[in-house]
Amino acid sequence: MKKLTAGVLVLVISSSLAVANAQEKKKDTLKTQDIEGVVVTALGIKREKKSLGYASEEVKAEALTGGTTNTGNVASLLSGKVSGLQVNTNNNFGGSANLLIRGYKSLSGGSPLIVIDGSPVNNGTVSGSTFDYGNFLSDINQDDIESINVLKGAAASALYGERGSDGVILIVTKNGRGKQDGSWGVTLNSGITAGFIDKSTFPKYQSRYGAGYGKVYGDGTEYFNHDPDTGELQTPFTEDASYGAEFNPNILVRQWDSYNPDSPTYGQATPWQAAKNGPIKFFETPVTYVNTISLEKGSKSSNVSLSYTNMLSNGLLPNSDLRKNSISAKFNYDFTDKLHASVFSTLTIQDTKGRNETGYSDNIVSGFRQWWQTNVDVYDLRNAYERNNSNLTWNRTSGSDGTPQFWNNPYFQRYQNYQSDTRTRSFSYAQLKYDITKNIGITGKLAYDQMQMTIEERLMNGSLPQAFGASGNNVTSGYSRQDIRTTETNFDLFLNYKFDITSDLNVSGIVGGNVRRNLIDNVYASTEGGLATPGLFAISNSASPIIPPDENYSKWLTSGVYATASFGYKNLLYVDGTIRADQSSNLPKGNNSYAYPSVTGSLILSELIKPSFLSFWKIRGNYAEVGSSTENYRLQNTYRVRGGFGSNTGLVDQSYFLANPDLKPQRSKEVEFGMEAQFFKNRLGFDVAVYKTRTLNQIINLPVSSATGYRTFLVNAGQINNKGIEVQLNGTPLKSDNFKWDIDVNWSKNENEVVSLYGDSQNYLLASYQGGVSLNARVGEAFGAIVGSDYVYLNGEKVVNPTTGRYLTNPNQVIGNITPDWIGGIRNSFSYKGLSLSFLIDIKHGGDVFSTDMYYGLATGLYEETAVGDYRTAGVINPGVNPNGQVNTTPTTAPDTFGNVDGYRRMPNSRFVYDASYVKLREASIGYSLPKSILANTSFQEVKISLVGRNLWIIHKNLPYADPETGTGNGLASKGNSIGVLPTTRDLGINVTLKF
Repeated sequence: MKKLTAGVLVLVISSSLAVANAQEKKKDTLKTQDIEGVVVTALGIKREKKSLGYASEEVKAEALTGGTTNTGNVASLLSGKVSGLQVNTNNNFGGSANLLIRGYKSLSGGSPLIVIDGSPVNNGTVSGSTFDYGNFLSDINQDDIESINVLKGAAASALYGERGSDGVILIVTKNGRGKQDGSWGVTLNSGITAGFIDKSTFPKYQSRYGAGYGKVYGDGTEYFNHDPDTGELQTPFTEDASYGAEFNPNILVRQWDSYNPDSPTYGQATPWQAAKNGPIKFFETPVTYVNTISLEKGSKSSNVSLSYTNMLSNGLLPNSDLRKNSISAKFNYDFTDKLHASVFSTLTIQDTKGRNETGYSDNIVSGFRQWWQTNVDVYDLRNAYERNNSNLTWNRTSGSDGTPQFWNNPYFQRYQNYQSDTRTRSFSYAQLKYDITKNIGITGKLAYDQMQMTIEERLMNGSLPQAFGASGNNVTSGYSRQDIRTTETNFDLFLNYKFDITSDLNVSGIVGGNVRRNLIDNVYASTEGGLATPGLFAISNSASPIIPPDENYSKWLTSGVYATASFGYKNLLYVDGTIRADQSSNLPKGNNSYAYPSVTGSLILSELIKPSFLSFWKIRGNYAEVGSSTENYRLQNTYRVRGGFGSNTGLVDQSYFLANPDLKPQRSKEVEFGMEAQFFKNRLGFDVAVYKTRTLNQIINLPVSSATGYRTFLVNAGQINNKGIEVQLNGTPLKSDNFKWDIDVNWSKNENEVVSLYGDSQNYLLASYQGGVSLNARVGEAFGAIVGSDYVYLNGEKVVNPTTGRYLTNPNQVIGNITPDWIGGIRNSFSYKGLSLSFLIDIKHGGDVFSTDMYYGLATGLYEETAVGDYRTAGVINPGVNPNGQVNTTPTTAPDTFGNVDGYRRMPNSRFVYDASYVKLREASIGYSLPKSILANTSFQEVKISLVGRNLWIIHKNLPYADPETGTGNGLASKGNSIGVLPTTRDLGINVTLKF
């Protein structure tokens, strides 16, 4: 992979130099501002990019959406397109996409602030659920986006104060343009996308052995039980593994369906053979329809843009669909030459049914990947369910008792135990600007962001008993409902100024303030003891008295003032300074006011050195500080009212953590240097940045003795350092009147270290996984250390027990880390007259993932490598040495019993840690625009047809049977663990765009 990447870079640079030099015949008339352009920065302020003293990277709408399918989530569209930005997507239906800029800076994780036209918006998610409800950036309609500018470092985001510590994603929405004659412009865009399973991301089952754990049935030496009435061979129903008898169609066995009276095979013994239709046949073909209509009209003094988008989608799993409708409007109007107004509003209504479970328990896909019988045909399960809609499962308790032992019938679970949710999201702002003089203006802006969500989860009567509801008791039926409302209101008032101090020196900037109010209102209620009336999903249908609803209501206020000053000397030197001071209601008096400064500088060397091949050359540097506050109710111990029990009323629970009335804000300090240049009339260029960040006074929960009545206590502690390098390359190797080839390359490397925690503490637990594996912040290690059992080593060789042939294990060792070595992307774009072609290669090198699927699936005998040769009869001679240093020659003992050769029962956790690297063909598209000559006598201004694709090819990966990129959801707990994830789909679509 290193050779591949290096080779591409060499090709780009050499081709660009050679071809550009050969084609340079005309005099270079490009100006600096033509090359650099104007970009939107913090608070929505437009700046000439040449004057910026920090790293930022802009992605135009065409590069963002033009070469791929509509994912329904703007965050995922940034994959592989921006240096220093790591995007982690998953395959969950309507699921999350996680954004991370320049590595983890905080022990709590963190993600960048999302800003639309200068106003922050909520990009949170619903936590604490087995379902992934997606990050709320998915509510933003991608067709409204003009561009996205990624502010990577502290200097770029310092004006956002406590919210800018993890970088900022600036989204600029489209303005109306209309036609030259002043009439309305109309754009219709219609697309359809279908997904096809990438089989490299789903198990390859062995087809040699069937159900069971080994020769442990019958008289204790058989692979089968016996029917108590007929004596016929009987499948070990209760065993959710495939380590049983070798398939032989001449052997007749009473299987699960022979005990269902309505089954065609009722009372019959059937041939012992592998199923014709394995779990991969359970999945459906996901299809997405997206239709958008946009109206635009513009003049010199006003413009308007209106759009409506309808999205219909179904998922891989049965009974899943998503319906999303988005409408937006934007108005810009000049009342006078001095008074300007802007209004933007967008509303998204989304209904989703049948999201997939995530994690371990009750996750159908975990069963398929870990606990399954290869003799079970999923179509037989489908037919059994469809005959009477009941829970007829392969995993029976016995022949006479059809109660599920571990697993429901998957079709029953999907059609009866489904969840659903509705989400209404609105975001609006109104801005008024008055130009007091030609040098001074004043702007007032009010922005409001609101999200309302209702979540329903169901458990139908007859289900496998499982933990459910507020009490968490095991029940066979139930219903829960959660109502969530979040709001954020921002009011900004600022003065902008610009003066010429001398003919060569000017100064510009802003002085202003911000007031922000946030609210979270959350109510959760559930039935207890099951449903009184089967199939009636309502809280009032509780079989037992319900626990009073869990109500959470919190609001907080943050006020801030800020000022900037930007000095420019000729077109040569720029120096900027910013300061922001915030006051948070979530911190105690004395510690609730804090300031964040930044200073930047840039020198345009191309104004001093002017060879013919050099179009632009700049060096820059900066220093900045940013930080963050904390959540509500962290300063004093609070209590939760739990209602009554019997004659006792007014019962309360205390928080699990001990509050701290002396908390201080977290602070990050960063220094950055960079250089950018363009050559041969912008035919070849680069942008390089290096940085170092220290994050201090982090607010974390550390373990405390249970004797205190609490599990953790809040402290300011810990330091994390990050340092790295980011590289962007652009080139145009070939360019003529009709043909153009553009190539963009980005590469970044971030090194991370947990320097200290609290006192003598050496480890901070971030998340726990199955099998005793955990995700941690360990002093001296990169953030995200995977800890579990490892091999015992002797002179670098793994040590094997000479008696059992199995490896010795060493507990509580660092066995991996989620931090990648580097990430990058390579995008090629070709155009010839009306034909266009583009593709994007997305790369992540390094980082590790623990596969819970392989941990269990290799033990239960599902995968093809467990059925090779005499694996299950003679065992395997594990490579390594005995404790005396001699080469191991002992095969694993008792190989005919599950888990004795490989898997969780005998192997250390490190056996199941894999390199999470990947190289993907992330996007590809071919488009054709009809020539203007054909459209001359029609009402069409443009007609374009495109064939688009996403995730078309995983060129390289090391994790078997799964996509190393996918996780269980959002947040840290989803990182570094591959468990029960859906397979990845290759998505192909057709888009048609008509402009009138």
